[in-house]
Amino acid sequence: MELFDLHCDTIMRLQKENADFFCKNTMVSINELEKFKRYCQAIAVFVPDRFRGDEAEQFFIDRNEYFKHLMDVNKDHVEQVWTYEDIDRITKQGKLAAMLTVEGAACLNGKIENVKFLHDCGVKIMTLTWNGENELASGHDTQKGFTEFGRAAVKEMEKVGIIVDNSHLNDVCFWELCEFAEKPFIETHSNIRTACGHRRNVTEERFAEYVKRGGIIGLNLCDAFIVDDPKAEAANYDALFRHVDRMLELGGENVVCCGSDFDGASVHESLNTPVKFAGFADYMLAHGISETVVKKIMWENAADFMKKYMK
Repeated sequence: MELFDLHCDTIMRLQKENADFFCKNTMVSINELEKFKRYCQAIAVFVPDRFRGDEAEQFFIDRNEYFKHLMDVNKDHVEQVWTYEDIDRITKQGKLAAMLTVEGAACLNGKIENVKFLHDCGVKIMTLTWNGENELASGHDTQKGFTEFGRAAVKEMEKVGIIVDNSHLNDVCFWELCEFAEKPFIETHSNIRTACGHRRNVTEERFAEYVKRGGIIGLNLCDAFIVDDPKAEAANYDALFRHVDRMLELGGENVVCCGSDFDGASVHESLNTPVKFAGFADYMLAHGISETVVKKIMWENAADFMKKYMK
């Protein structure tokens, strides 16, 4: 059993409860770590849209301090990823490889030098926006494009090696990004809009850009992004498979990854732990997806991308 998960919001829940990775009230924990051959979890500092400026910057600093605290108190079971080589080393020791990320680049506080600061903290991926507008760009609840600072920040991220994450980015900004980005970008936790019409999901035209550019997209387990009406249809393996099936039809064998959104979304009980998500591999195998492709989805596509672009 293996899982390379590109997004969760667990740090927020753990700090709120003053808990560690053995917490039983969070979706992500290490209580079942022994079941994994290898497990890498990207753990986001989520910056809500109500924070801007100095408050947003300090919000990241405070959560990063708690992340470092967790790395210390759970050091026998969890270790932070600083380099690609760390992932292999940490998982071979039977530990959780924890990758620090950011969701909501408002924490830059409009300061280009903070891109380097985040990188020095170990941030490997940064989602440019959440739902609204910030100093860089606009999320899916808005229709504005990139700012000049946003364009400069993307360039600086590409320079230092923080991977650009477009989850939540609106369609206007996405197509602007396609015009000036020099390196492949990703969506850590997004599905396909033809299988579920929520605007947070990617259109087939957007998906084609990931295929062309060598980007990756992590399957999001939020029930509202898997099915159009979670009250009428369970957002379970069957429903998630429709997204995978369509993505593969569109040439996404090297694009599809995992991006649970654990502890940041409502997730069906059939999928609401890392072990249950990893079990989706068996479901895909039983429904005609080859072992080669399943391994790519659960681990290799994300790992290969990180090997190429993470610094």
